[in-house]
Amino acid sequence: MPASSIETVLTELENLRYRFGRGDAARVSKPLARAGVARYDDIPSLIRFHEALLVLRAFPPNAAVLRRAEQYLNTFWRRVGRLRQAGADMDDFDPLEVSGIAGTTMQDALGFDLARWLVKRLPGKVEIAWSDFDEERALCAVWPRLMPLLEEDTLAEANIPWRKWLDSAQGSRSNSPAWLIERFDSLPLSEIEKARLYDSLHIPIRWSLENSRLSRTRNWRPARRVFYHDGPLIARQNVSLATEFARRPPSLKRLSQTEGAAVMDLIREVMLVRYRELYGTTLGDPRSVVQAEVGRGVSIYLWNLPPARRLPLRAYVAGLTLKNGVPINYIEAIGLFEWIEVGFNTFYTFRGGEVAWTFAQVLRCLCHFTRATCISMYPYQLGHHNEEAIESGAFWFYRKLGFRPGRADLLRLAEREEHRIARDPKYRTPPRKLRKLAEAHAFYELPGSEAEAWDRFSTRNLGMLVNRRMAAEFDGSIARIRNASARSLAQILRARIPKEDDPGRQSFENFALVVTMIPELRSWTTVEKHDLLQIIRAKSGADELRYLHLLQQHRRLRDAILKLGRQPGRLEKL
Repeated sequence: MPASSIETVLTELENLRYRFGRGDAARVSKPLARAGVARYDDIPSLIRFHEALLVLRAFPPNAAVLRRAEQYLNTFWRRVGRLRQAGADMDDFDPLEVSGIAGTTMQDALGFDLARWLVKRLPGKVEIAWSDFDEERALCAVWPRLMPLLEEDTLAEANIPWRKWLDSAQGSRSNSPAWLIERFDSLPLSEIEKARLYDSLHIPIRWSLENSRLSRTRNWRPARRVFYHDGPLIARQNVSLATEFARRPPSLKRLSQTEGAAVMDLIREVMLVRYRELYGTTLGDPRSVVQAEVGRGVSIYLWNLPPARRLPLRAYVAGLTLKNGVPINYIEAIGLFEWIEVGFNTFYTFRGGEVAWTFAQVLRCLCHFTRATCISMYPYQLGHHNEEAIESGAFWFYRKLGFRPGRADLLRLAEREEHRIARDPKYRTPPRKLRKLAEAHAFYELPGSEAEAWDRFSTRNLGMLVNRRMAAEFDGSIARIRNASARSLAQILRARIPKEDDPGRQSFENFALVVTMIPELRSWTTVEKHDLLQIIRAKSGADELRYLHLLQQHRRLRDAILKLGRQPGRLEKL
């Protein structure tokens, strides 16, 4: 097929992939079949075909289109292989927007937990990209923990033959990172310390996808019940968060640990092949996974972190959305009391398909799961240091759904822009103003939530207060402030400090750092102190959601933490 004909067919297919009306299902079948038999001689055209196939797999108009899309996706790696053999520049498959296609090779400096998982997931297909490694100084500090007598070189010599040392230690010339990862895994350190030590090396890992299920091309899952689109998509202007929240809460089904582990494998695949590594998607607790079927072929999964990997104060929720079994976005929500900060990222390929409606369902599930009533969107989501969000006008996506800027000056700017748009529908907010609007969180408060309560709060403010106190009262010693705070809190609560090997020790110390700055803590009632102790213990317990729900029941703690977190520049005398 001539290049001009391929261009015509792909354009027709792209124009039809999100059109669902009478006759559209039949119209998409013909260009799909023609695109499937075409021979692609350039990578951009092949990528366009790939992305159209993924959309049709997620948003099929009928069973025939679904089956044909799956057929082409399952054999897509052969098309990539033909281009490689023809000498095509395979770097064209590397950009974030299109990475992870079957038949390609990927490279990234993965964190320890994800690298360890990948080596087990793709045995024999992962290697260290030594030609791109330039962290020899870090090797001097770390490798002597793994190889005897290496200090003879690192402490006295120049031009150390690192590869020869590794080959000798592992007994082979293999480029696989498996031996190194096994050695790090066996170090007598906590999981967090192992990860930090390994991550300091920034080792570039290269892996071949071939026709693996791990690829973006094939990491969809069969849907129990496919939703076929035979009518128009739900547009943003037809989505009301108030209406959605007024509906019956979604049903959240707790999965078995085995089912949860499968979801954890899926989200690692999904993020890995998109060059994304999020704390909660790499380290989710398979025992905590819940699933919601919200209609239109959409399944939403949410989970928490295991006790050893939790944040000091906030509760962490991560999630994934499948559309007819195809991953279309990932979710992050970090909460304290009734407030959650939300990150919502729809993958590039699917940004034309019911994003606002899906976002509304995600918020329904998150608020039901966490019992949060105040939602805030990260400034990055709005465009802060995120030019892609500026170009797409992300701020207005959230604003039109009912979110308000958390700063009064930004709210006034947004209202002025709204008036200009109302007067001139062709007017577009310039990038300079969009960047200004993205400087602060945007909020949506459910009925019954205290208005503007969290606008000026930040857990970073709490951390800064603790560090200023450490500098002022403890000569900058983290050990001294942790020990003193723990002793003080134990005395106030009439409780014992957990032993060093107790999982609850770190939680106790972390809370002590903050709550001992509450001036009136000693005057709290016996019940309030008892409930605080239960909250602290729940932080390292089996279910992180129990911790969050207990926080929501302690009004006095909530008000005190809010007050501290609103004080970024002032440390009260304690």
